[in-house]
Amino acid sequence: MDLLALADFNLVARHGGFGRAARATGRPKATLSRRVAELEAALGLRLFERGARVLKLTQEGRALHERTSALLAEIDETAAALASGGDRPRGRLRISAPLLFAQTAMGRLAAGFARAYPEVDLEVTTEDRHVDMVEEGYDLVIRVNPEPDASLVGRIFLRDHLVVVAAPALARPASDVAVPAVVRNVGGATPAWVVRRGTGQARIAIDPVLRLSSLVMVPDAVRTGIGAACLPASIVSRDLASGTLVHWDDVDGPEIAVWALYPSRRLLSARVSAFLDYLKTAFPNGTPDELAAYSAA
Repeated sequence: MDLLALADFNLVARHGGFGRAARATGRPKATLSRRVAELEAALGLRLFERGARVLKLTQEGRALHERTSALLAEIDETAAALASGGDRPRGRLRISAPLLFAQTAMGRLAAGFARAYPEVDLEVTTEDRHVDMVEEGYDLVIRVNPEPDASLVGRIFLRDHLVVVAAPALARPASDVAVPAVVRNVGGATPAWVVRRGTGQARIAIDPVLRLSSLVMVPDAVRTGIGAACLPASIVSRDLASGTLVHWDDVDGPEIAVWALYPSRRLLSARVSAFLDYLKTAFPNGTPDELAAYSAA
């Protein structure tokens, strides 16, 4: 197989079209088209659906892209490391992080990592959707309590738990009265909060007075006194310490685990390994207090 043609195929697949790939790289569109056609002829497979307005991978094309894009990146990285006489982290590192973590810590993490590893071209995207790592070209994703996925491996670098908090001005209702609540839920039913009371559990019925699509907005709303909320301890610890918010209960449920994940089929690149080590340095014990202190520094 012609590795140069394979690299051109992956380039077109990553950019979503011959024209986009040509504009992004300065390569002639005709050259890219010819190289991909030669690869298709050599394999006896059609790799792209060319009839649609937007170029799409065939099933075979997607499989080839998923299995070879990381391998080609590793070849390039290995060649660069050998040429420079070492295996220093270098090259592009694309990371996807959820909005709340980005707001509390990602900016400082990214800046510190960029200073420590100037040969790494760091790019961070923040959004709450689950990205397709291979299709969208990410090297590492940060996810909270991710569903099991055999295609990904990684490690937990932070642990947190949920607490029920409210502004001091919000009176706590009697046990048989629903609590006015700010919830992260747009549409649909909202379950009661199950909290720890002594050695047992208690259920807090809630009356959603405000529904917000992102957890980033919830703390600001709660500070106004409009309602209580169920939030990670790390993002309200400063409010609790200052008295801006008061602690009502600890939620009885599974911990919040924040993972750094990367594709299981890939060799662990030097740049991904360096970022994982950087996370460990920033949060050595992975506690809510460490995250709160880091974001406050």
